[in-house]
Amino acid sequence: MKYISFTVPCYNSQGYMKKCIDSLLTAGNDVEIIIVNDGSTDGTLQIANEYARSFPQIVRVIDKPNGGHGSGVNAGLKAAQGVYFKVVDSDDWLDADALKALLDTVKSHISAGQSPDLYITNFVYDKYFENTCHVSGYTSKMPAGKFIGWDKIKNFRLSHMMLMHALIYKREVLLESGMVLPEHTFYVDNIFAYEPLPHTRTLFYLDVDLYHYFIGRADQSVNYCNFVKRYNQQIRVMLHMTDAYTLDTIKRQPKGLRRYMWHSLQVIMMNTLFFTCAEYSEERRRALKEMWQHIKQRDKKLYKKLRHCSYATSVNYLGWRLRAKIMTKGYRYLCRRVKLG
Repeated sequence: MKYISFTVPCYNSQGYMKKCIDSLLTAGNDVEIIIVNDGSTDGTLQIANEYARSFPQIVRVIDKPNGGHGSGVNAGLKAAQGVYFKVVDSDDWLDADALKALLDTVKSHISAGQSPDLYITNFVYDKYFENTCHVSGYTSKMPAGKFIGWDKIKNFRLSHMMLMHALIYKREVLLESGMVLPEHTFYVDNIFAYEPLPHTRTLFYLDVDLYHYFIGRADQSVNYCNFVKRYNQQIRVMLHMTDAYTLDTIKRQPKGLRRYMWHSLQVIMMNTLFFTCAEYSEERRRALKEMWQHIKQRDKKLYKKLRHCSYATSVNYLGWRLRAKIMTKGYRYLCRRVKLG
């Protein structure tokens, strides 16, 4: 049995993917590692095939045309056979001791016939150039080491979320959700951490620092300049999320889940507004207007709630240049709070 399927989407990753894959191999035959080569033009595919030849019982390779990060996740999920499914980006890695603790927990739960829909673990921001790290954990938001429902999840502050790096879904839950991530789009991890949630009922928080999230490459999607440049992809992700569930559907969820889904929508909307308004152009102004029109046509109730939430309302009453100045400073302040910027 493969307890966890790890999918590693790779695009021109030859310079760093080995560290990622080697960290996953410490789990041995209990897992499968699916390396998805997303149309790389460097030596990524050759490295992936070398791993598959050396570890044929663990590593599989999917070679496909370029479709972006979401396309790689989709391909990995379609091929996965493990009980659980986790995405690990090719420039990140997992801690060996924490991975062992996770596997031991998963195996004991499955052996006992009781396994949650979603495991949650801590993740670590590794800031390469500053030689610093910051652990994002959830001890203040939920009890650790217990099977819980969404009723046990407390309120999240603005700068705190359950990102993709923290989540290990049961594979059948992801398939049941019908989630298909958009291709050629950055920031789809926000969808991955949102759309499947209503299909989860039992959660288990394991208080270990599992995932190491590398921050430092100039070409990373989380680089501030790239955020601003790719505002249209922020909008695309935002619209995917607002299309996923109506406000009435969200309201029917258990209290803790309902509260967290609304929190997630607000935070991603705030990010979308930050980076769309960070610079002025007629194109950006039109894109923002079209985004709101789409949400309004799709779900007037959700539109009104999002448009008049505190974050959006504060933006609507500012001139564009003042928006850009205030929102850019605000974003950088939040980045410092969560040790991202």
